[in-house]
Amino acid sequence: MNKLLTLIILTLLPFFELRASIPYGVFSTDFSLATIFAVAVFFNILLAPIVYFFLDKFIHLFLRINIINKIYQKLVTRTQRKVHKYVEKYGVLGLALFIAVPLPGSGVYSGALAAYLLGFRKRDFLLAAAIGVGLAAIIVLLISTAGNTIFSSLLKT
Repeated sequence: MNKLLTLIILTLLPFFELRASIPYGVFSTDFSLATIFAVAVFFNILLAPIVYFFLDKFIHLFLRINIINKIYQKLVTRTQRKVHKYVEKYGVLGLALFIAVPLPGSGVYSGALAAYLLGFRKRDFLLAAAIGVGLAAIIVLLISTAGNTIFSSLLKT
């Protein structure tokens, strides 16, 4: 049960999300790949409406605190710069691809921020998040299992 909880918590953490939880699941648990994939995708998609709702309803209250406002402004500038070219050209699909890139600074948290700043409807953001999370999970799972196979074969020789 501890490993399942760790898998879920890693999926919900900003900057980690399923980019950390899937490798953790592959390398540190005995869960099946299907279980790892399902748990990571479910909780990462579940995170999308929560983050969007928080941004939409509560962010203005926290921005009154100077340090939070400074961090937020830095994140806003960086996120707008990264995502604008994708969204401008491809719309919802562009946002989904931004979320799908398995690199730090992309994912549901920054995708929600980008959607909020660019005025996406909640429904469009949730669609983009579901597509992006699914693609990211497939990419990270393939990389993790390939790495696990290579690592295991090196240890056997």
